[in-house]
Amino acid sequence: MKKHTLSGLLALSVLVGCSSSDEVVPDVPPSELYSEAQVALQSGNWLSAISQLEALDSRYPFGAYSDQVQLDLIYAYYKNDDLALGLATIERFTRLNPTHEKLDWVLYMRGLTHMAQDRNFMHDLFNIDRADRDPEPVKKAFADFKRLLERYPTSPYAEDAQKRMYALKNRLAEYDLATADFYLRREAWIAAINRAQELQKTYPDTEAARKSLDIQLEAYKELGLTDAIERTEKLMELNPR
Repeated sequence: MKKHTLSGLLALSVLVGCSSSDEVVPDVPPSELYSEAQVALQSGNWLSAISQLEALDSRYPFGAYSDQVQLDLIYAYYKNDDLALGLATIERFTRLNPTHEKLDWVLYMRGLTHMAQDRNFMHDLFNIDRADRDPEPVKKAFADFKRLLERYPTSPYAEDAQKRMYALKNRLAEYDLATADFYLRREAWIAAINRAQELQKTYPDTEAARKSLDIQLEAYKELGLTDAIERTEKLMELNPR
């Protein structure tokens, strides 16, 4: 019974993911089409909004609504989890509008989109925390938010970007901790120590850094390195969990 339920859920997710191109958009004036797209956006009807905005973008690529259409598409793609399309639209917009007044928002949305790539449908569905999954999207999101703070420190999105960087830093630290633990379980003592120490150096103010001292201590004990064991125990006293 569970297998059938899971199959049904997966089939539904495929259908939802493929349905955005099914809607036929009537050939109406661009102003009318844009108004309809705005109504769809405001009501959260992302599929309809995307269909209408894509039609505007393809039919009137240099029209009066061109820039705003692309900005709206970036947002709609993000909300609809069309993340690859969102990133492609962000890159296109940035390339064509290097001095646009809303580039801070575009950079912010790129960070959010990269963050969303760290999600996984099955992990969300079953509330599974996988600290060992590929952190590359997280690194990209962190770089996006860092760039936003450097280029646009007074942006209205700067404060939220900074908060997200803190969460992303902890996510990256947890990944390094999971890697160090993997090495420890494989009895690769030196590799476990190196990863733990790299974590402590890169993310010193995280809970994962403190946890990595346990891994480091166990590896040193397995190697019989008395001085290193004592140094690690002192570090653990100075950094209680």
